Amino acid sequence: METQELVLVNERDEPVGTMDKMEVHRQGLLHRAFSVFIFNRHGEMLLQQRADGKYHSPGLWTNACCSHPHPGENNATGASRRLKQELGFDTPLEELFSFTYRAQFENGLIEHEYDHVFAGIYEGILAPDEQEVKATAYRKLEDIDADLLKAPQTYTPWFRIAYPQIRQWAIDRFGISLAPSMPR
Repeated sequence: METQELVLVNERDEPVGTMDKMEVHRQGLLHRAFSVFIFNRHGEMLLQQRADGKYHSPGLWTNACCSHPHPGENNATGASRRLKQELGFDTPLEELFSFTYRAQFENGLIEHEYDHVFAGIYEGILAPDEQEVKATAYRKLEDIDADLLKAPQTYTPWFRIAYPQIRQWAIDRFGISLAPSMPR
């Protein structure tokens, strides 16, 4: 795995330093991240299944892409960069909201992120990086709802946290006729 410096932040997303990515995840330190959600014009969400070789959450389904901005790089630039690297395309992105979460994985690594959520619309060709992405699929919200009720463990922790809010954004944006909130 390549060495990458992550931006450590406080609870207000103010930078407090940088540290090696793997050390950050071993210690579970709060760091800046972003998650990108992509939809087609019908309001179907692009999901990716994480490659089997990922250092955590391999094989789980999640949003189009997620990663960390480089030190000195703004979140929007980082989100666009990573979308191009992982899925091979560019599209305008809008920052919608942010949230903080902490998740510990079976291999002992800990994600503790201040996560900035972006959304965009795209219908062109996908060119997934096989080192990052095992599979992709555009899915209807009601199908994702059913999956999350039946088998939530097949999705990443950050996806499950962000999904209700991004789901509501998609319902409003695309005029989708669904109940306003997911059954719990």
